[in-house]
This record gives sequence, structure tokens and C-alpha cells, in this order.
Amino acid sequence: MFGNKKLVVDIEGLTCGHCVAHTTKALEALEGVKKVDVDLVKGGTSRATVTYRGELADPVITDAIDEAGYTVTAIRK
Repeated sequence: MFGNKKLVVDIEGLTCGHCVAHTTKALEALEGVKKVDVDLVKGGTSRATVTYRGELADPVITDAIDEAGYTVTAIRK
């Protein structure tokens, strides 16, 4: 089995700790996700660092964030 991989998701719309918790929960629910660290930037673009195993398609990430009520502006692997 391959080791852990990381990607960074730029997210707009996060304004508080509740937003961070909501986003973290949405990403942690995705298959293969092992850890999520969200850096809140009030009034700017926040960043979620996602540690995962296997494959994690960009549309799956975007859909999870959209459903949580926020906007993905970039995904960097």
C-alpha cells in the first residue's frame, strides 16, 4: 500500500471556528482521509491541508466543501 499523500485546498467563506470545525468534519468524512488541518484566514482564503491514502478526486473534495456551504478556489497536490 502506498503511504500518506497531502494536498492543500484553498477555501473562501470561512469566518470563525465553527466554519473550521464544519469544514474539517466534511473533509474527514471522505473515504481515505486521515487528517485535516484548517488554517482560518478571516476575510481571505483559508487553507485546508488534507492527509489521505489512496485516491481523492478533486470533484469529491469540491462537492464536500460546497455542501458544507463554502467555496473551493484551488486544490494543490
